[in-house]
Amino acid sequence: MDFLLEILKITIPGLIVFATSYYVLKQVLEGQFKRRELELRRAEKQSFTPNKVNAYERLTLFLERIYLADMVLRVHQKGMKGRVFQQELIKTIRTEYQHNLTQQLYVSSTAWHLIKTAKEETIKMVNVSAAKMPEEASGIDLSNMIFKLLSQIEKNPVDLAKEYLKQELRKII
Repeated sequence: MDFLLEILKITIPGLIVFATSYYVLKQVLEGQFKRRELELRRAEKQSFTPNKVNAYERLTLFLERIYLADMVLRVHQKGMKGRVFQQELIKTIRTEYQHNLTQQLYVSSTAWHLIKTAKEETIKMVNVSAAKMPEEASGIDLSNMIFKLLSQIEKNPVDLAKEYLKQELRKII
């Protein structure tokens, strides 16, 4: 019996020291792992954030460039026929869109959907305005019809998309 008692006197403190050491070492290693993971996330975020901000800037510029009131003034040339003007406006919108396709990688699906909707609605407004014009209408006549249509809509899809992009960017930064 004395022998068993001597073994227990040695074993129990040894087990207590082992359990304590195991617990402390486990906590230290988990803490180091979490800190390292946090550092990696921070580094990733720092390298990714400038690309995201750049994408929001480029998409905002895209929306500004397809804003119909400004685009009409920018694209119109003296003596341009209405149908040619319509084609130039649509070509400009599509070209601008093509230049910014890759930016969808950096924005949410909702933001990209609003960008696409703004593009499609802008093209639709050009086409609706052109459809209301006689075949021989001038570019100035089409411009006037576009401005008239713009004055009738409550909220321009381009403005909606810009507002959403601003809100989304504020959440990121």
